[in-house]
Amino acid sequence: MQALKNADLIINPDGSIYHLGIRPEDIADTVILVGDPQRVAKVTKHFDSIEFTKQKREFITSTGRIGNQRITCLATGIGVDNIDIVINELDALVNVDFETRMLKEQHRTLNLIRLGTSGAIRSDLPVESLVAADYGIGFDGLMLFYHQQLNQKAQGLQSSFNGFLKELNFDFPITPTYSHASQQLIDLFQGAEWRHGITATATGFYAPQNRMIRAKSIVPDLFNLVEPFEYDNLHLTNLEMETSAIYGLASILGHRALALNVILANRPTGAFAKDPKALERKLIRSFFEVYI
Repeated sequence: MQALKNADLIINPDGSIYHLGIRPEDIADTVILVGDPQRVAKVTKHFDSIEFTKQKREFITSTGRIGNQRITCLATGIGVDNIDIVINELDALVNVDFETRMLKEQHRTLNLIRLGTSGAIRSDLPVESLVAADYGIGFDGLMLFYHQQLNQKAQGLQSSFNGFLKELNFDFPITPTYSHASQQLIDLFQGAEWRHGITATATGFYAPQNRMIRAKSIVPDLFNLVEPFEYDNLHLTNLEMETSAIYGLASILGHRALALNVILANRPTGAFAKDPKALERKLIRSFFEVYI
């Protein structure tokens, strides 16, 4: 393989990668991904020590330790376009030699764990629920630009959901994509407080998630359409804006990924959390109780 071109792997003068502004030595093997930059401090308050915190644009990275375990928290911002940047640059940081611009001979695997907020698309999933996504379905289109080899479970989801849409005689506005979380990480979050399901990822917040203020959605009955779907004893549980890209890119690049979300809104019932910040803290606390 030839060295990566300067325009493909952009390295800043200080040796940091282009968008994230961090160097290879800055990243721990476990990376907590949060959308909201303000959530980084809420995560790192659980650290015993913090080595550094860096910000470039909306991307905030903080690495520290809990006991002997080194851990990184990184704010991605909102949406799959940001996830495309973050996952590719994290992988480059750990699997490309920045001096030679060549791939390293020994692959380094990261644990990429999203701690996010989400809306339930089932009436039986109340606000305050904690959801671990065994699968992701992308209604966003990002993974259509990548060569992706689905594992057996993701292939099964693809076949099942495509068949489901065909039976409905429903042409979704974009071709869905499919992915599976790391089974190793899924197995950690099997306690009674964790609801498991299939997370759908939208390309936007309003019409793509069936929200209408003045501009109208072309799928106003989206939730009623997808509610009956079931695969691997799981239902489509929630809708957000990052999971499918995290899972898809992690599978391509050889990393482990899992998305954990707290439900702030129940879309079918119209309910919304009275104290979203308290639920955010609940998710973070529940994650650390299991993972550390």
